[in-house]
Amino acid sequence: MRNLLSVVLVMFLAVGSLAAKDRASEHATVKGKHVSVSYGRPNKKGRAIFGGLVPYGEVWRTGADEATEITFDQACNFGGKTVKPGTYTLFTKPGKGEWTVILNAKLGQWGAYEYENVKKQDVLTTSVPSKHLDKQVETFTISVKDDGVMLEWDDTGVMIPVKF
Repeated sequence: MRNLLSVVLVMFLAVGSLAAKDRASEHATVKGKHVSVSYGRPNKKGRAIFGGLVPYGEVWRTGADEATEITFDQACNFGGKTVKPGTYTLFTKPGKGEWTVILNAKLGQWGAYEYENVKKQDVLTTSVPSKHLDKQVETFTISVKDDGVMLEWDDTGVMIPVKF
């Protein structure tokens, strides 16, 4: 019995290790007082990002690999709109001066490939301004601030206001 458990454990660890290797990017979870965000962190690698790798006007997973998920432990005002506590998929639609931010109820999505099939499950859509950053950000970064959730990559920054 012990040998069987050992074999099962080794297989489980091997499969988990292979699944992690399938990811193209580093992954992170960032937390604030009432919000946490889990996302993939792609690198710029000399590429044109917004308007290039991430086209303007198209829904983006807001990271790499699995679609980004955001969790609120209490009701809040997110981007000027009320959202109930829970976990949501965070999509964005980058624009040159303004981004559309989307919270969707369907969890466990890979990228934004199936977004058209699940967009009826959007619970919130709002717009926020983007800004030009003075310094290039090589790795896509999401940070939770006291007043919102900040997205930064390449030469672009987007602050989504959050009030609890």
